[in-house]
Order: sequence, then C-alpha cells, then structure tokens
Amino acid sequence: MRDKKTIVICCSAAFYKRANELAEELEKLGHTAVVPSTAIRMKKENNYDVPRVKAWYREPKLFVRKRSLAGEHFNKVAKGDAILIINDDKPDHPRYIGPNTTMEWGLAYYLNKPIFILHGVPKDHHYHEEVYGMSTAVLDGDLSKIKL
Repeated sequence: MRDKKTIVICCSAAFYKRANELAEELEKLGHTAVVPSTAIRMKKENNYDVPRVKAWYREPKLFVRKRSLAGEHFNKVAKGDAILIINDDKPDHPRYIGPNTTMEWGLAYYLNKPIFILHGVPKDHHYHEEVYGMSTAVLDGDLSKIKL
C-alpha cells in the first residue's frame, strides 16, 4: 500500500462548498485532503454565506483574523505534499483565482510542491502564463489525473 499523500486545497471562499466536496472525492481516491479552516466551519454549520464569515468588512479591526487565517493555511501548504487550486467560474470572473490562492500557489511553487489546478485557462486569461509556466498540472476537472 502506498503512503497517503496530503493535498491542500486552495481556493476562493466562494468555492468552499466545492472544496469540501472535492476533499471527499480526494479521500475516496486515497489521498488525505486538507481544506481551509473556514471551509470546515462552514460545512459543520451547513452555511456557506461568505459575507457572514468575512466579518472584517463590517468591523475592520477584525482584519487580524484574516491575517491569522491566511497564515494558518500557509502552514498547511508548507506541511502538505501538494496543492490543488480550485479555479471554478465566478460571475464575471471565468476560472477565478483570488489573491490568497495566488499567494498559496506561489508558496507551493517556491517550496517545490506539486501544483494541480482544476481547470485550464484560455490564452487570453490573465493567469495563462502562470498556469502553464509554473509546473502546474492541469486536471481538466478530473481528480484521477493526480499522481503523487
């Protein structure tokens, strides 16, 4: 039996429900999946209302919480064996990759972690160079393509 590899899921909070679903699929494929702690909380509460959890917009002194959550996920990326970037479509943002995900992607790249991205992007996408130039494996939506 092969060692279970840990895949850390990186994505916009808008995709946290999807992150939890994909984590379950990864587990079925024999991997250990790690999602952001807020995604875990949202799943437990069965409430994926993103503005509700981003309290720092209502109360700026809570931006310290945002920083803490980002650092926590950076630590998960550093400890994991690979990352999976979810880049689903958001309204007016096809194949969306947000700022935090970009930072996590850069960290994984710097640490020489395998990087998987759920969907490819067209040549005119603002992340085309990064998706195809930073050792990123494009899965075309098929998690079975992950080989570690």
